[in-house]
Amino acid sequence: MPMREDCRHYQSRTYASGEVARFCVLDMAPDAPWRCPDNCPVYERRLADAGWTHGKLIEPSIEQEPTGVPAADAADLLENAEEIVSAVAPDAVAEARKREHKEERRSGPSVGFGSRGWFKRKGSPPTR
Repeated sequence: MPMREDCRHYQSRTYASGEVARFCVLDMAPDAPWRCPDNCPVYERRLADAGWTHGKLIEPSIEQEPTGVPAADAADLLENAEEIVSAVAPDAVAEARKREHKEERRSGPSVGFGSRGWFKRKGSPPTR
């Protein structure tokens, strides 16, 4: 069965390069982005997109599933890719947090009334 775009667990993201990622947020579609499992036990029809702003662009159609690739090979490839991403993710998150912490230390807190806040006095403090 093709990906069920009307399922509440289906998500897609379009990147600046034009590449579109389609996936099940519950990770129940092992053949994503091409197929959902037949009779998926967690399928729930999306009732409304409350709070979403829909643009004028039409979402690109789902690319065709590759032909000539045995299902077992495709599953192994997707599993290997997931393992690679899972292995790298903790390091990437740690690196991003370190960068954010360093930037915060350099620029000071973004809000507040402290020494780097909005109401910093200009010039030297008054003498008493």
